Amino acid sequence: MTRNEGSLDRALRIIVGLVLLSLIFVGPKTLWGLVGLVPLLTGLFGFCPAYRLLGLNTCPIRKN
Repeated sequence: MTRNEGSLDRALRIIVGLVLLSLIFVGPKTLWGLVGLVPLLTGLFGFCPAYRLLGLNTCPIRKN
């Protein structure tokens, strides 16, 4: 897997993922907070499968 997310993109994904995961413990306390795993994991790995399908790349280091 080559990276296709830039630094800002990755940081925003990690923040959004953590906020959504916090919904499991505070707020409505539902399992819908598990949706936060998707942006969190894509942010941590720096790879988004949807970006590959759409031909997007926000990573300035590697342009495919």
